Amino acid sequence: MFGWTSTQRNVATASFLSWMLDAFDFFILVFVLSDLADYFKTSVTDISVAIMLTLAVRPIGALIFGRLAEKYGRRPILMFNVALFSVFELLSAWSPTFTVFLLLRVIYGVAMGGIWGVASSLAMETIPDRSRGLMSGIFQAGYPCGYLLASIIFGLFYGYVGWRGMFLLGAFPVLLLPFIYFNVPESPVWLASKARKESHALLPIIKNNLRVCGYLVLLMACFNFFSHGTQDLYPTFLKVQHQFDAHTVSIIAICYNIAAMLGGVFFGVLSEKIGRKKAIMIATFLALPVLPLWAFASGSVMIGVGAFLMQFMVQGAWGVIPSWLTELVPANARAVLPGFVYQLGNLIASVNATLQSKIAALNSGNYGIGMAIVAGTVAVLIFILAAFGRETRGMEISGAKGVERQ
Repeated sequence: MFGWTSTQRNVATASFLSWMLDAFDFFILVFVLSDLADYFKTSVTDISVAIMLTLAVRPIGALIFGRLAEKYGRRPILMFNVALFSVFELLSAWSPTFTVFLLLRVIYGVAMGGIWGVASSLAMETIPDRSRGLMSGIFQAGYPCGYLLASIIFGLFYGYVGWRGMFLLGAFPVLLLPFIYFNVPESPVWLASKARKESHALLPIIKNNLRVCGYLVLLMACFNFFSHGTQDLYPTFLKVQHQFDAHTVSIIAICYNIAAMLGGVFFGVLSEKIGRKKAIMIATFLALPVLPLWAFASGSVMIGVGAFLMQFMVQGAWGVIPSWLTELVPANARAVLPGFVYQLGNLIASVNATLQSKIAALNSGNYGIGMAIVAGTVAVLIFILAAFGRETRGMEISGAKGVERQ
């Protein structure tokens, strides 16, 4: 971040915090699945449908808010998005029935779906081109950082506020709005595009880039299975299968989320040196030998080591994605198309928690088996898909003219 202007640093900070706080609100749910099952008198498998629905509707949010960001600018839509997902996170605390809870999580999922594409385009279009790999890793590290924040809040406050209080704390992201309003300008690329009166019609863009879009949806489906398949049921795996208390679960979650942030930045920076494809392939390949330790070890120390190494690799691969997707799509669709294909991948992967919990139920409650099957399979698929992708390291996208060169 040396050599960045104060404006570029503010944009990077706001984009990172938006994605981090979005993830914080999402991961509050995964820490209280068993509590919600008890409260609504149902099973963890049934409650996990809330995760599935939240993920399934995120493409709708990506499309709606991405299109709005192409029309009205990245900054105002980002602010609206942050306010919206905070409100519906808060309302989840007062769900009188399971049905109402699911409905609120659906609306929350729509609001959540817009953040990634809008925030990442604002960041990638503002920071220097030479720093895009670094910013990619930092931005994507916001996701495990949000998980880390949820882990800390769970460990410190759950015993006092319970599951309902956890959702009340989910209103915290609204405090980011004054910082964005006073310190973050509009994307210079969007302003230049607006001045040239460029067309942002989505359907022609998709039609002209159909193969790329199909490839990216498949890639992001695998990536979302990779992340959600190693994260969403892991607290339940620790609490239910290993009978760890809330403090131990929180400590392990803190450790593997620190690893996730380190991995994202490490492989993001590495991608500037060896290329986007190779960085992703190395991270996913190294995840495979970690699988047995991560899913089948016994004792909190060995499980913690396995979780640390696994998330370093999983989020290491993810750390390359914000820059790679931004570089692969046309310039006049960067606020909508990367987020849209990302969330369509999420839609496909939204069955993950329910799938893994059912596999666990069929194997005497062994969550490790379901998690290992999913994580191992998609690691291999991502390695293969990345090998066939287009290398984009060195592309220029920022600046007032929005110039792109290979």
